[in-house]
Amino acid sequence: MDASVSAVLAFDLPAWTAVQLERVEDALSKWVAPDAPAGLGDAMRYAVLDGGKRLRPLLVLAAAEAVSAQAPLRARTDEAALRSACAVELIHAYSLVHDDMPCMDNDVLRRGKPTVHVKFGEAQALLAGDALQALAFELLTPDDGCMSASVQAMLCRLLARAAGHDGMAGGQAIDLASVGVTLTEDQLRRMHRLKTGALLRASVLMGAACDERSAAREPGVVEALARYGDAVGLAFQVVDDILDVTTDTATLGKTAGKDAAAAKPTYVSLLGLDRAAAYATSLHAQALSALDASGLPERETQALRALAAMVVHRGK
Repeated sequence: MDASVSAVLAFDLPAWTAVQLERVEDALSKWVAPDAPAGLGDAMRYAVLDGGKRLRPLLVLAAAEAVSAQAPLRARTDEAALRSACAVELIHAYSLVHDDMPCMDNDVLRRGKPTVHVKFGEAQALLAGDALQALAFELLTPDDGCMSASVQAMLCRLLARAAGHDGMAGGQAIDLASVGVTLTEDQLRRMHRLKTGALLRASVLMGAACDERSAAREPGVVEALARYGDAVGLAFQVVDDILDVTTDTATLGKTAGKDAAAAKPTYVSLLGLDRAAAYATSLHAQALSALDASGLPERETQALRALAAMVVHRGK
């Protein structure tokens, strides 16, 4: 058996994930300070700590590993990757706080516990989300010299674009406008590429951007990683739609069946369960094909490969 194939097959995702999650949790606990005024820090920490799959931070760290395994600037890359991983999670957490509010999805359960507006009130939840968003960009712009100005600028640009009108916020706007509306598959795909996929794609590209070497930013590598991120991002949403109708609330950690009850378009409502599952499998294959085309050593992309499998097979 080829040595690189053997290494991929032997890759221990749970062990790798445990190490990375400990780094992320420690950093988030340090950087999401509890001393924000008038209880704001408590709401911020409640929103982001002790919960969630942390898929976006894991994608950042896996992509950084894939492009910088042999980098002479590994220490600087690691610091940038950890800050990027936390920044992406802060953006994700802020989006959940706002999405759960009565003016949006009006949900009362998130990550197995009451949503932030239920726990702290709507005004504090709104402010907590705002503060988490701002903190994300603060983490990407340290003034201690640990990250070059060019890396800071690229990371901020990638994250801002993924979170804004042509990314997560735009996708949420389409989602809210589509309640009770029958969408085509192309329209549904566009909505989810923005709402969910954009931030997952950005996570991969931000991980790669942490390496200051030009080799990590070659168009072919970046394009392939972008295709990987697109496929994983869409697969995540397809599987999410499947789990919404096949899994109970206690397992999901959020209200099951809520999309159907709210007449929201999903891949299950459009394609049915079997075709939706087949589509997720196809997207998994697309993600792996993109990594094959990246030119990166297979040994260095094994975490990205394992995360793609985890996304598609979660809940099974």
